[in-house]
Order: sequence, then structure tokens, then C-alpha cells
Amino acid sequence: MQLAQSLTSPAPRSSNSAKSKCLRTVILGIGNELNGDDAAGIEVIRRLRMILNKTPDLLLLEGGVAPENVTAPIRRYAPEMVLLVDCAAMESKPGSIAWLNMADIDGLSASTHTLPLSVLARFLQAELGCKIGLIGIQPESLEFGKPLSAQVDRAVAEIVTEILSLYE
Repeated sequence: MQLAQSLTSPAPRSSNSAKSKCLRTVILGIGNELNGDDAAGIEVIRRLRMILNKTPDLLLLEGGVAPENVTAPIRRYAPEMVLLVDCAAMESKPGSIAWLNMADIDGLSASTHTLPLSVLARFLQAELGCKIGLIGIQPESLEFGKPLSAQVDRAVAEIVTEILSLYE
């Protein structure tokens, strides 16, 4: 999966270990926890935090509806990679997961954040010189007061499992 390739650096050639080292990474969950599947990014962070809260080279942040408000901790952390996790209208079936490139971010989102993700991504990249990635999850419902749909809940679990496999 592209996630593993993006969050790890190649193992040194002289190393006896085949395992690659994870890059210094920020995973930023984005969305509104009150609007059904829009909470997917936040839920990824909360589930990861239960297991990986004190993992070296990993900072887990909830960006909510204003992810630009957590740029100060991101800048202090000085990551090599910032991974944004958000629900995104991708015209696919609910619960679909996609790795989206910077070029794909412009105008793409089902979320209710205040600043387009493309602006945030360009700012972080210019400010920190880090790589930026976005994992998008196709929502089923953004209805106020609803929980995550079953499809999006499964997608969140899949993303969490993939990330855990890199850090355990």
C-alpha cells in the first residue's frame, strides 16, 4: 500500500534488518465529529491514540473543522511527513479509501473545515519542506447527530490497522 511506502524510509543497505524506519510523521485527523461520517479522520486519531500515544517519531493530532489551528504544534514537531485523514467526496462507494496526491486535494472534500486542505498542505510543505499525503474516505452520510456509517467505520478500522502494522 502507498501508505507504508510514504511513512517509511528505506532500510539502510548495510542493515541486517529488513524493516524500514518510520519517518518522523504527523497524522492529522480532520472533520466534524457531529456530522456522521465527517468524523472519520478524528476517529482514526482517537483509535490510534489508544495504542500509539507514546510512539517515537509519531504525533497524532485532531484538527477538527479548523486543522489550520494546529499548525503551531506541527511546526514545533518538524515532521518529515504530514498525513491528513479526512472524508472526501470521491464519487465512489461509501467506505472507499483512496490515497490522494497534492494535485488531487484542490477542491476535494466532503468535510466542513474552514480552509481548503490544498491551502493547508501548501503552507505546511512550504514552511516545513515535508511530504504531504491525504487519505480520503468516501462518506455515506454527513447528517448531523448520526454516528459513523458501518462502511466508514470499517474503513477507519482498516486505516488504523495499516498504520499500526508500521509502528508495532
